[in-house]
Amino acid sequence: MKDIKDYPNGAQLDADKLELLEYLLEEEGVEAEPATKAAGAIRRREGRDGRDDLDAELPLSFAQQRLWFLDQLQPGSPAYNMPGRMRLSGRLDARALEESIDEVVRRHESLRTTFQARDGRPVQRISPHVRLQLPLADLSTLGDAERTRELERLSMEVSQQPFNLSEGALLRGLLVKLSDEEHVLLLTMHHIVSDGWSISIFIREVAVLYEAFSQGKESPLEELPIQYADYAVWQREWLCGEVLDEQLAYWREQLGGELPVLQLPLDKPRPAVQKFSGAALSIEIPESVRAKLEILSRREGATLYMTLLAAFQTLLSRYSHQTDILVGSPLAGRNRQEIEQLIGFFVNTLVMRTDLAGNPTF
Repeated sequence: MKDIKDYPNGAQLDADKLELLEYLLEEEGVEAEPATKAAGAIRRREGRDGRDDLDAELPLSFAQQRLWFLDQLQPGSPAYNMPGRMRLSGRLDARALEESIDEVVRRHESLRTTFQARDGRPVQRISPHVRLQLPLADLSTLGDAERTRELERLSMEVSQQPFNLSEGALLRGLLVKLSDEEHVLLLTMHHIVSDGWSISIFIREVAVLYEAFSQGKESPLEELPIQYADYAVWQREWLCGEVLDEQLAYWREQLGGELPVLQLPLDKPRPAVQKFSGAALSIEIPESVRAKLEILSRREGATLYMTLLAAFQTLLSRYSHQTDILVGSPLAGRNRQEIEQLIGFFVNTLVMRTDLAGNPTF
């Protein structure tokens, strides 16, 4: 499925073009949102240059505040740890690898951020320097089967180790040596400073920097124009007042009333306490089926995502014999050009609620 990004992706329209756009929308019977509600550009926060933010009371983004609150309920829970792997083939320059990781941590303030409580509310504290410790686990003397088992054990151990949000780096790594020319870098970040998109950025930047540093060259990466804390400040300034009230009113209407618990037939009873020990199952849809789904979607004026979601909700309704179906759907949240290259927590989960009462047509 192709990525869909909100237009205009951070671009700014002048007053004449906005007026023309509103006129064209009115001609089509579409009511344009007032320009006063539009979010302005994300800018560097004042006083960031030449100093650290250890004493600054920087706000959390709404997403970060959500995870901070959950961590207060279950301190140290590994439920929001974000693990990742990076396989390294060929002779390894350990010094260049450590320098590459340190440079990524320097570039992205989110990886140097901890979260403190002041007067009962959380604030971000950004350390000027954080150096990631990268211990080595040598598995090169083990047999193939034992080496594979030990790698999986270490992967689980690194990913499940809890973080303390108020102190220490919220990123850890372990370098595993499989042979002289085969290594695996195990990484874990806490979700409050990262997401799946961020892990891809981290791996990509480490690869670029390693290639340069191992050859004695300087970093080829351009400095980032803004940081995650700049985004958090911008979000707090924009998502308030009338804009926030409209957002809250919409979701109160969508999620009003009694929210049902999906009663699926299970082979085991639900545990009294959720353990987050589930598994994932990947299913590949044949290209021929995908093509037919896309044709159906176009005919019905829907996206492929909407068609697949409708099919999934219909399936859940048939299995559960319920008609009020709620499905959580992750959203990347990267709908502005300024934040596409930032490591940080932007993802959100939206609740898609569908009423299947009366046996509606598909």
